[in-house]
Amino acid sequence: MATTHQDTAPTTRAARRLPLPPLIAGLAAALLASLLCGVAFGASGLSWSEVLRYLHAGLTGGTLRADESAAYTIVWELRFPRALLAAVVGAGLSAVGVAVQAMVRNALADPFVLGISSGAAVGANAVLLFGALGSLGVWALSSAAFASALGAMALVYAAARTPHGLTPLRLVLTGSAMFYGFSAVTTLMVFGAERGEAARSAMMWLLGSLGGATWANLPIAAAAVLAGLGWLLWCARRLNALAMGDETAAALGVDPARLRRSLFVVTAAVTGAVVAVSGAIGFVGLMVPHVARMLVGADHRRVLAVAPLLGAVLLVWVDTLSRLLLAPVELPVGVITALLGVPCFVLLMRRRGYTFGGA
Repeated sequence: MATTHQDTAPTTRAARRLPLPPLIAGLAAALLASLLCGVAFGASGLSWSEVLRYLHAGLTGGTLRADESAAYTIVWELRFPRALLAAVVGAGLSAVGVAVQAMVRNALADPFVLGISSGAAVGANAVLLFGALGSLGVWALSSAAFASALGAMALVYAAARTPHGLTPLRLVLTGSAMFYGFSAVTTLMVFGAERGEAARSAMMWLLGSLGGATWANLPIAAAAVLAGLGWLLWCARRLNALAMGDETAAALGVDPARLRRSLFVVTAAVTGAVVAVSGAIGFVGLMVPHVARMLVGADHRRVLAVAPLLGAVLLVWVDTLSRLLLAPVELPVGVITALLGVPCFVLLMRRRGYTFGGA
């Protein structure tokens, strides 16, 4: 009987995999609890009953006393959109990480290996350091970051493209080279700008921060992540074939060049949209896909169902820690993801029965 790409999945060495429905239900419940904790925990000392009452008032349009306006603003205008944006960014980075690792067939790949994040940093720093696009007001930062991310995507595509399409090695090498080039431009911008709060804001953005979360920028990031995740789930079976190599994928009826080109555009667009509102948050897109594979195996249909939820829960708690550890000083989110990611990665490498890139 002929085998098609719909029937394939990468082979794994893991003998045990967690059942998917209860795992998804558990992660969804954990995400809801994490969002509530992310809203409730903070330096203002609000009680759980107050937080729940303000959330209910915001969701239903209820009325509050005049003396509660400050506390309501903290919960509804600051903490709640920030917690939701953390979940969106974590889910997006994790899903893109899964796709990029399949696209370049490299277990060390993450959403930033294509140079898109460092390209976005150029536009963001132009706003933070020199006031570019000031006419756009609150949209200046995210607009500049997304536009420069798209420019970086175009440069990487033009440099990496061959008559035979995009190859994994050329994508990784070109993306890495562009990353260093854009990082050098960003460093020159920081050193060339006046010292003070602008340079500090630029460094916070480079290391990742969700402090700029608002109800205005949340829908755009959420729409980009949901659209990208939906497309990746739709082509999950083809990702299984692509992960086994171009020759195998072609034999199974998948056009690897065309699929890789589509993956590049989708992952770059989602990465640009996410980085535009959160800065460069590392390690989430690298670590979470491996944790998901360890739990459910290497089939991308299962991994893409679990990884976004894992990433959302992780980043909500990381952002909460970034606000609490040295309160009232806020730590960059990327610092905490690195501090957590390095030991977790070492433990994964030492775990018997897990093969990086497999399961």
